[in-house]
Amino acid sequence: MAFMPPQGPQGMQQPPSAPPPQFAPQQPAASTFAVDPGAISGCLFRNTYIWPRFGNGFWFYPTFVGRTSVSGFRWNGRFWVYSGISLRSIESFTCF
Repeated sequence: MAFMPPQGPQGMQQPPSAPPPQFAPQQPAASTFAVDPGAISGCLFRNTYIWPRFGNGFWFYPTFVGRTSVSGFRWNGRFWVYSGISLRSIESFTCF
């Protein structure tokens, strides 16, 4: 099932005005369960580094946390791109 960002407010959301930090932080201990929405909601509107269960980690700027997913802006190395990710696919995260 494809991720669908929430309807409505994302059209008005603006990406961060600056790039994220230029380093990749050290990964915290991974969880065997899906990330809790309450835990990642503390990272709303903050630079957040996400380690997915599969693939490379990336900088993310969350603007919405739902019951099963988070959406916001992902740094592609040059600019911010609006995207989303299932909470089940996140191994761990840390925010600044």
